[in-house]
Amino acid sequence: MKKKLIVSFCLMLSLSMILVGCGSKSSSGSGKSKGYVGISMPTKSAERWIDDGNNMVKELDDLGYKTDLQYGEDKVENQVSQIENMITKGVDTLVIASIDGSALTDVLEKAHKADITVIAYDRLLMNSKYVDYYVTFDNFKVGVLGASYIEDKLDLKNGKGPYNIELFGGSPDDNNAVINFDGVMSVFQPYIDNKQLVVQSGQTKFNQIATLRWDGSTAQARMDNLLSANYTNKTLDAVLSPYDPISLGIISSLKGVGYGSSSKPLPVITGQDANLASIKSIIAGEQTQTIFKDTRILAKNTIDMIEAIADDKEVEVNDTKTYDNGVKVVPTYTAEPVSVDKDNYKEILVDSGYYSEKELAD
Repeated sequence: MKKKLIVSFCLMLSLSMILVGCGSKSSSGSGKSKGYVGISMPTKSAERWIDDGNNMVKELDDLGYKTDLQYGEDKVENQVSQIENMITKGVDTLVIASIDGSALTDVLEKAHKADITVIAYDRLLMNSKYVDYYVTFDNFKVGVLGASYIEDKLDLKNGKGPYNIELFGGSPDDNNAVINFDGVMSVFQPYIDNKQLVVQSGQTKFNQIATLRWDGSTAQARMDNLLSANYTNKTLDAVLSPYDPISLGIISSLKGVGYGSSSKPLPVITGQDANLASIKSIIAGEQTQTIFKDTRILAKNTIDMIEAIADDKEVEVNDTKTYDNGVKVVPTYTAEPVSVDKDNYKEILVDSGYYSEKELAD
């Protein structure tokens, strides 16, 4: 009887050891991971953040890293809790696209105390010395590209005008929105000063045009108010929008008061992120332009940083002067944004494999 009990115990012990071994595997499917990366994204409500997260997880898994991807759904307390959980789990590196760039100072200090490297992803983490690196696109150039597109379409360089324009900005808690606005005004300010561009609302300061959380419905409500207060007897010629969902909200508002017909065409409307719905809108002749920021490139640049950190090599950056978070200038690697409209979307988006013809046709 004792022999049977001993054999049974040994079998159970062996089985439990096998199960424990299976449970310890990393997300890459290998028994031992190259490192553990926590990825904190702001929301799933915008497709670009889903693409960002999925691109990084796929690439890191292929390289043998264990990953933990979480979305805060635009609630700061969720993001803080998720990052704290990643710290507890023992991640080696944190990649954070913040909901509110100024709201994570305490949790970043916790990460520092746990010897975790912090990479700010596309949105600068503000007011903390515990931000090691920043990977983003050239956000000033994003603003310049949008404004320059309107400049070209209205032929402002050749003195054409005056034209009526309204300006929209991104979220006031996102430092990128401020930098983007600075790029916009570097192009527009001379034309506003000489009256080639006329902002009938008079709203030309960032705090007047900012759109909390980059929200399309908030932008639509503001556009409704601008139209009823300033354009009952005037035509709107252009709208500088900094983000595709904002652009679509603006278009809905404009169509609600008769724009979009042959007698009253839609104004020139810019955007950012090349979201699928906006590319379809561009093809349909409604939104005019967007800025493409290839999330595959951003993911690659981030992974190059993670690899350098893991291999104890020098991390490559190309900007050590621009991105001051209020406490330090964060070493940064910037990628180039690209302007996209009806003339070049196939070349930029389809030929590169970012979208398929079928996706755009559905």
